[in-house]
Formats: sequence, structure tokens, C-alpha cells
Amino acid sequence: MQPAWDDALIQRYNIHGPRYTSYPTALALSPDFSTEQAKRALLNSREPLSLYIHIPFCHSLCYYCGCNKVITRHQEKADAYLDALIAEMAMYAPYVRHRTVQALHLGGGTPTFLSSAQFTRLMNALATHFNFRAQDCQEVSIEIDPRACTLSKLAHLRALGFNRVSFGVQDFDHDVQIAINRVQTEELVRNLVEAAQIYGFESINLDLVYGLPHQNLDSFHKTLTKVIALNPDRVSLFSYAHLPSRFPAQRKIKDETLPDGAEKLALLRAGIESFTGAGYQFIGMDHFARPDDELAVAQRDGRLQRNFQGYTTHGSDCLLGLGVSSISQVNGVIWQHEKSVTPYQASVQSGTLPVVKGISLTRDDSLRAALIAQLICHFHLHIRAFEHAWHVNFQDYFAEALTRLQPFIDDGLVRLSKTSIEVTPAGRLWVRSICACFDAYLNDGQSRYSKVV
Repeated sequence: MQPAWDDALIQRYNIHGPRYTSYPTALALSPDFSTEQAKRALLNSREPLSLYIHIPFCHSLCYYCGCNKVITRHQEKADAYLDALIAEMAMYAPYVRHRTVQALHLGGGTPTFLSSAQFTRLMNALATHFNFRAQDCQEVSIEIDPRACTLSKLAHLRALGFNRVSFGVQDFDHDVQIAINRVQTEELVRNLVEAAQIYGFESINLDLVYGLPHQNLDSFHKTLTKVIALNPDRVSLFSYAHLPSRFPAQRKIKDETLPDGAEKLALLRAGIESFTGAGYQFIGMDHFARPDDELAVAQRDGRLQRNFQGYTTHGSDCLLGLGVSSISQVNGVIWQHEKSVTPYQASVQSGTLPVVKGISLTRDDSLRAALIAQLICHFHLHIRAFEHAWHVNFQDYFAEALTRLQPFIDDGLVRLSKTSIEVTPAGRLWVRSICACFDAYLNDGQSRYSKVV
């Protein structure tokens, strides 16, 4: 169902808030954390495992990007990084060999920075150290910068067992591409998408960003039309967060070139209306999927989940992250690795897991995490079932949260009864803010997060 649009409510509720790829969010992780907690979590869990591997390297700098990345032209740096990754796998292996790997995702940075030979080495290492066979996995996915992927490399990825790809488009407008230092032609993207379809990739996603320099409603409509013509299975429509004090590269983007608040919201509205009008299901926040796509089906069936990679059909509490800055969540324990390559590599070379901070969820954390996940994935919660599962009186336990929720109820964004909470179509754009009502960690710290739209 398409979210409703109301300009007055947008002005009121377009506030800062977490994306809730986890609860608690990564900001709650503490350096007072022992790797033994992570090891115990892995040993005690019996669920199939999902893997995330962070490849931080990029050949050039995209000015808008806030990802953890290393800009280099030296391909051999990836060899040294793979040495560290494989050493890390060997350290984790004794704690996960009893578990089958059901999914793998490569993110970055630019994973396709790796050469075909380096990809082969990586996949062989995974098969050596984990109970991993790409052909047996539900999902083997990778993020692709079209400028760093030839047709032969794409074919090699398919031969290695990758079955899902996500191409970073951002915008097809040439002026926008120049302003963000990411020039790639429509022809390049179209050739890769068509090849991915021919090679038999099961799902193709295109990433777009709204709020970039020089974007306007007319040019963005042209980009949306071109994206829809490519017929991807999924589309991600992310909001650009301009934080030059935090991401130095963004200082190369002049404030006066950015769309103002009203125009940025108009870009979002155009995206939502274009994709839902073309038959895509609005999954939530910034994701759309064809009705027959696995994400859309899972949402309709009540099986959709959320983890550090976003919406997923598996892996909300059985995700192991490998590589620099990666985050894991397994059996109620969350931990994160070193954020910089040099200390990460030094740690694993010394035989120490590169864990720098983490948290073991309390019962209250787990309870609130379950509630937030249900709302952000499915827009409703059955209160009686929740009370039965967690042995709580909902009204008493969440008395403060329900007080914070009241303005959303008054404005018709949420319907609350004795038996359910329902986020209305008008409230779906604000599901992050609605979930924040139940967040025990926020207090006055919302400004540390991006705006919800």
C-alpha cells in the first residue's frame, strides 16, 4: 500500500531518528565488551548463519558517500586485506562450523574492486573455513559500482554462485554525477543490468539517492523513468544526509547546489509515486520491490526481518560480520570490528579477533527489539500475542512509550486499540519516528541520527 502524503505532517514529523537496522542501535555499543561474549553467542546459537563481508576499497572518491572506505589504485592492497580476512575466518571457524551458512552479502566500499582471481580466492576461503556452499545458499549477494564491473567480471560472479546484485545508480543526470564525482553512463548501467538478467541473477536491485546537488524535480523524473524501464526487481531510494563536518569529502559539495527542504521532499514524493505507480510494493522507509519478489512476498506473509544490511528474509539474529568496521548480531549479542584497516589487520595478524565494542541484550532490549522490528517491517503489532510471548502487561510496561506515541495517534498516523497497534498509510513515512517512541536509549540523542526522510 502506498504511503499517504501530507505536507503539514511532514513539517511536524521530519525529525532525526535511527534507521533501526538493530535495536539497540550501534551507538549503544560499549568498549567494555569481551570477545568471549561473542564466542559464546556463536557457540550457543543453532540457527543457520548469514555472513556479511566488508570490502572497503574504492578506486575513486564519491563526494556524497558516508561509507567506511579506502581510496586507492593499488590492487595489491586487496591481497593484503584478503590475507587478514582469511586469518579472521580461521579464528571464527571453531565457533561456527556447526552452523550452515544460508546467506552471504558483500558490501563496501566497492566489492567489485576485487579482481576475478581475488573473488575466487575469497569464495574458496569461505568454503574452507565455514560450512558454506554458494549453490546451497538462499542468497549470495553483492553491491556493485558499475564503473568497477566488466561484463566478464559479472559473469565470473555468477559462476562463483552469486545470485543477487545491487547496482549503485544514484542518479542518471550528468550534472548531478559531476557534482558527486561519480560519472557513469546510462548505457553502462543498462548493459550490466541486461547482462545480469541474461546470466540468470535471481534479483537485481538499483540504488538511487535523493537530495543530491543539482537534483530537481524535472531531472529526477527522467531518472525515475529510466530506472523503471530497466525493470529491476528491487529499488532502494536513499536520502542524502549532508554532514560535511563528519564526512570531509562532502565539503566538496556546495550547500547552495543542494535542493532545499521542500524540493527534497518533492523528490521523495516523486519516487514513491513513480515506483508504486509502476507496480512496486512499498516495503518501507526507502525500499520497493516487485510484488513477486522475495521481500514483497515475505512482507505479505509476515516473515520480513531487518538486520544491519536492511530488510531481509533471514539473519536478524544470526549475522556474522567479517572485515573492517563490520557489525555482527548473534543470539542476542551485537559487536563491531575495528573501523580502520591498519589496526584491523594488526589485530588479526596477532591472532586476536578485531572486536572493539559490543553489547549483550537485556530482556528489555530483546523485548523492545521484537516490537520495533514488527512495526518497521509490517506496520502492525498484535498486542495480545506480544503479551503472551513476552509475559508482560503491554499498557503497564510501555506506559511512557504510549504517552510519546499519543501525538502520532492524534494525527491519524497510528491506530491503537486494546488488541493492536497499526501504522496507518499516512504514518508509514514516519515509522522510524513511531518506533523511536519505544526506544529506551534515545533520550535527547536523536540529533546524532539522520532525518527520517
